Amino acid sequence: MNKNKFPTYIIFIILLAILAGFFDYQPIWSKVVSKIHLPQVFLRDWRLGLDLVGGSILTYNIDLNEVAATDRDSVVNGLRDVIERRVNLFGVTEPQVYTAEAGEDKHLIVELAGIKDINQAIEMIGETPLLDFREVEILPAAATSSAGQFAGEDSNYKFIPTNLTGRYIKSAQVDFDNFGKSVVSISFTDEGAKIFEDLTGRNVGKPLAIFLDNEPIEIPTVQEKISGGNAQISGNFTPASARKLVERFNAGALPAPIELLSQQTIGASLGLDSLQKTIFCGIIGFILVILFIIGFYRGFGLIASLALMIYAVLTLGIFKVIPVTLTLSGIAGFILSIGMAVDANVLIFSRMREELKKGLPKRAAIEEGFRRAWPSIRDSNITTIIIAVILFYFATSFVKGFALTLFIGVLMSMFSAITVSKGLLEMFTKNKEKQK
Repeated sequence: MNKNKFPTYIIFIILLAILAGFFDYQPIWSKVVSKIHLPQVFLRDWRLGLDLVGGSILTYNIDLNEVAATDRDSVVNGLRDVIERRVNLFGVTEPQVYTAEAGEDKHLIVELAGIKDINQAIEMIGETPLLDFREVEILPAAATSSAGQFAGEDSNYKFIPTNLTGRYIKSAQVDFDNFGKSVVSISFTDEGAKIFEDLTGRNVGKPLAIFLDNEPIEIPTVQEKISGGNAQISGNFTPASARKLVERFNAGALPAPIELLSQQTIGASLGLDSLQKTIFCGIIGFILVILFIIGFYRGFGLIASLALMIYAVLTLGIFKVIPVTLTLSGIAGFILSIGMAVDANVLIFSRMREELKKGLPKRAAIEEGFRRAWPSIRDSNITTIIIAVILFYFATSFVKGFALTLFIGVLMSMFSAITVSKGLLEMFTKNKEKQK
């Protein structure tokens, strides 16, 4: 490879950063989309969290008095899953639904960004999930279709309600068949066992739909008349999907009513004020960092500043494309990742200065500086990435937003320091050599 070859890839990165800058600034990007008649899919807006756009916070108490201790975690997880599905039907932006403990009580907390009407939010949540079984009548047009192709509102199928509901189910659990595949085992009460026996007896070879909140969650085919009150659902389950189905069964089957404990509304004006202050502080901090590295590293500092600007607009563009729901803590994670990007440049430039003092030519000093700084940059960033992953999977609510933006930001900072900064240094060094 010719080391004197002009790094053309950096031109592509600069052009991409300019495009990302337009994309990040919503007023300009909206005009661009309208003028060149791009499809509406390109008209993405920022997704902001509850603390920035306002909304409602509802706290429910989960009554687990009638639930066996061994089933409580499954019931709670199932309730959370069903409530989240209910809220998603109303198109709420990134609802946060999570559980919390207050002494021996279990609470379900629902955060709805953009919902100012508390009554509307309460209506979305509704009551305890309802599970029921329904017979399926296949209309003539769908006679050749398989049961696995059913959809809840398909006009080719008619769902007939039965009197078998979740209150007749004792419990559900994940088991494994003789081939080691995951299956779901259901146990009915004595009364439920009789109803289920009659139901399966008249539907042998036919599908039987299981509904949760009037939405089909599984439509297995009855293989035989089932007596004794125990049934097994088999299919292409993974352990995770089988566990999810068990949680939904238990949420609709076991008596775990929810009671509204508290409600809170966060005004949009408070969120907007917080956003404006956060953006202002971020800009001031960014400018101060640039002034410092320019004052300390001179020409190198100018290149690092340009690399940081490219890093910032590209990272924000990624946040908008995914899209990431930005909260105050998420913005804090992004700002922290800027510090990681600066730290990487400081390590590289310090190494380059040492090599220049040894008398190495500038291009050789650049190569050696990056080579020697890379292990330190790699190890420090990987450590931060591991922490961000742990926070994302084990923390709740706003901490996850912080972890996600920090994770993406650190990955991009490594790209900025190793690829963008190096490309800019090589480009400017090449230009100076030509001038000489």
